[in-house]
Amino acid sequence: QVQLVESGGGLVQAGGSLRLSCAASGRTFSRYAMGWFRQAPGKEREFVAAISRSGGRTYYADSVKGRFTASRDNAKNTVYLQMNSLKSEDTAVYYCAADPDTHVSASRNDREYDYWGQGTQVTVSS
Repeated sequence: QVQLVESGGGLVQAGGSLRLSCAASGRTFSRYAMGWFRQAPGKEREFVAAISRSGGRTYYADSVKGRFTASRDNAKNTVYLQMNSLKSEDTAVYYCAADPDTHVSASRNDREYDYWGQGTQVTVSS
């Protein structure tokens, strides 16, 4: 089992940047593919980005491709989401999640993720 804690959210102007962090407990962090999802008010949760166990493979939603970058540091049990050129439509609660079953790649499907953080609010003002 793993516990996840997100941080780094906040209020930023459109065009600005934020870096989210997700710290994981336990000594088996490298055995989890990690994902980032977000949920805006009145909308369903949606996939943002995912990164494989080794960090060698990353996947992005079309809406964030070229602006967001997922990375991880397995020695620090932490996954990151660098968000640049933020837009008002990026406003949402952002969640990180851990998937213990996907070995090589990383899934875009939130049902593949067994463990979730509590979320961190990102608000982009226009």
